[in-house]
Amino acid sequence: MSIFKLPDLGEGLTEAEIVEWFVKEGDTVEIDKNIVSMETAKAIVDLPAQQSGKIIKLYGSAGDIIQTGDPLLEFEDENQTEPDVSKKDSGTVVGEIKTGDELYSEKPQEFTSSARNVGIKATPAVRALARRMDVDLSVVSPSGPNSTIIAKDIERVSKILQQVGKMEPLKGVRRAMANAMSKAHSEVVSVTLNDDADINSWSESEDITIRLIRAMIVACKREPSLNAWYDNHSVGRRLIKQVHMGIAVDTEQGLFVPVIENADKYSAADLREKINDLKIALAERKLTPESLRGNTITLSNFGGIGGRYANPVIVPPTVAILGAGKLCREPVATGNNIEIHQRIPLSLSFDHRSVTGGEACRFLAAVIEDLQREI
Repeated sequence: MSIFKLPDLGEGLTEAEIVEWFVKEGDTVEIDKNIVSMETAKAIVDLPAQQSGKIIKLYGSAGDIIQTGDPLLEFEDENQTEPDVSKKDSGTVVGEIKTGDELYSEKPQEFTSSARNVGIKATPAVRALARRMDVDLSVVSPSGPNSTIIAKDIERVSKILQQVGKMEPLKGVRRAMANAMSKAHSEVVSVTLNDDADINSWSESEDITIRLIRAMIVACKREPSLNAWYDNHSVGRRLIKQVHMGIAVDTEQGLFVPVIENADKYSAADLREKINDLKIALAERKLTPESLRGNTITLSNFGGIGGRYANPVIVPPTVAILGAGKLCREPVATGNNIEIHQRIPLSLSFDHRSVTGGEACRFLAAVIEDLQREI
């Protein structure tokens, strides 16, 4: 037999979700024919067959998560012969399978092989009951002696879970987002600055996103420490001259962050065209994994949806993200008078391991200064 395993689909990617099989068991395929569509790194990739032959087994269905290096499908071996079923299995079974009261007489076991089960005490019978009732032991509060989970605990949690409904596993884009947020929370030392820019001089036709990008580019030139990557393992940073701007985009599938490489080289009109092209590609799910990697700083213009201030999450290895809230009209002191001006709220999160408070303040001040300029 010949096993086709999930190849490495990009830097740091350890898994992918099966979107659609283009073949079925029993089909004969030619080399380079697309056999399966996989979703990973917030993009969909079609994988071609690496050989010709008859497919005898598919490892997984649409929606299943496959780890890099695990089997995807199996080809028939042209020289394959029928196995000799008369031969006995030479393997052995260690121990005995216990049933009935023997299970309940077992001492509680404290498993440590999995992070989810560290410190969880339960008898084998209770663990079996949890599996039958589809209850994750890690969410159960023990009520037995010495913090041991007992059968009543499993039954109580099962009843609660039935009332609230079945768990929906996160897949595709939302799964990638969850993993990225977990990594960000465990690594980054995040601090957020909030301020407002007075944009009362803007015309009604002003492109808010383009102005924000331009202001961030200006600020990156003034304070390069925020346009950088931090290396958590080496405890070092890379200051990057080019500004590769990540633009957070909210979709029904989840959050995407397409990247505009060398954003500092584009004119305002070219930036708008580039953003429009990215949105179309997102809607059609045609963005490549490469277009979702390599940003050096990120913009989240969440104000178009709602919210004034936020605490934007920094995704390693970047060290800064600027959030822009919804525009608001409010009183502003101008000399001895009070006027109503249009203002835009700003939230700058930065990784304090790499960026000082002074650098972050100067960056935000540069952003505000450029936004308040008349063009």
